[in-house]
Amino acid sequence: MEKRMTPDIAAVYEAARRIYAVARKTPLIHAPELSRKGGAGTEVHLKLELLQPTGSFKIRGATNRIRSLSPEEQKRGVITFSTGNHGRAVSLAASESGIPAVVCLSKRVPRYRIEAIRSLGGEPVVVGSSQDEAEEAYCRIAEERKLTPVVPFDDPAVIAGQGTIALEILQQYKEADTLLVPLSGGGLLAGIAMAAKELKSSIRVIGVSIERSPVMIESLKAGKPVVLREQDTLADSLLGGIGRENRYTMELISRYVDEHIIVDEDDVSRGMYFCFRHHGLVAEGAACVGIGAILSGKIEISGRRVVLPLTGRNVDRSQYLTVMMQEEKQTDER
Repeated sequence: MEKRMTPDIAAVYEAARRIYAVARKTPLIHAPELSRKGGAGTEVHLKLELLQPTGSFKIRGATNRIRSLSPEEQKRGVITFSTGNHGRAVSLAASESGIPAVVCLSKRVPRYRIEAIRSLGGEPVVVGSSQDEAEEAYCRIAEERKLTPVVPFDDPAVIAGQGTIALEILQQYKEADTLLVPLSGGGLLAGIAMAAKELKSSIRVIGVSIERSPVMIESLKAGKPVVLREQDTLADSLLGGIGRENRYTMELISRYVDEHIIVDEDDVSRGMYFCFRHHGLVAEGAACVGIGAILSGKIEISGRRVVLPLTGRNVDRSQYLTVMMQEEKQTDER
């Protein structure tokens, strides 16, 4: 029987010694307008993971996983399934180590993300109408071609890699007492929450899910992984399930996360516009769910020291411009 290795803070420190050959330590910036939204004594900072070389935080976990593989596992090549950002990360991390990479994606994944994976050296395989169906193809191809799996979130090395974000946050801003983190499959939230709580037990960790795909929240309610029908959303990086046999992220999130909130499409759109208008930053919808939660008043942060990771910048240009124009018009009409 395979030994189950639950990721811990030691694994996060080990990841920090491994990933920076490819990933970057990202800056933390003050967000004065968001701070004012929270009221007197509130300070909000943004962690700029969108400045990573692949445009998202995913490079941390992918690099840690690939660089921890044995020579034999590396020689076989790697395979993953993704909504895009993890696929980019695996493609770059594998290329930097001279390893071939296959990325399984559903037909819902935007074309620009597929082409980005190919440009980074990955081999995209597009199949099925959901991430769950792409995962099924990944399992089949991995077996047929004897490739080494690098899963998007439910893996100890991936979770530990994402946990390095918490190490950086608490080094850069020791006063932080609240973390507001996007949630989908849970690799990011599980890693950040586990590392942050182990280093600072008093810190408040909040997961932010989208209304059109609150899969982890529904799974926690059910006590087991559930499958929800995928819908179009501005936060397409947060689509997908938590894995039919989730082994790590659901348990870690149940243990370390204090609260959950859900945002809708209007919140995501406002967050994207706010990010550009006040910080000059192009961020994808999934990155802006925490900003949207603050703007909508769905979270109480009065007097808190809050950090939000801006998780990625990989957004379709035409979609982004449409959001900006719509929000600009609504702002003028208010």
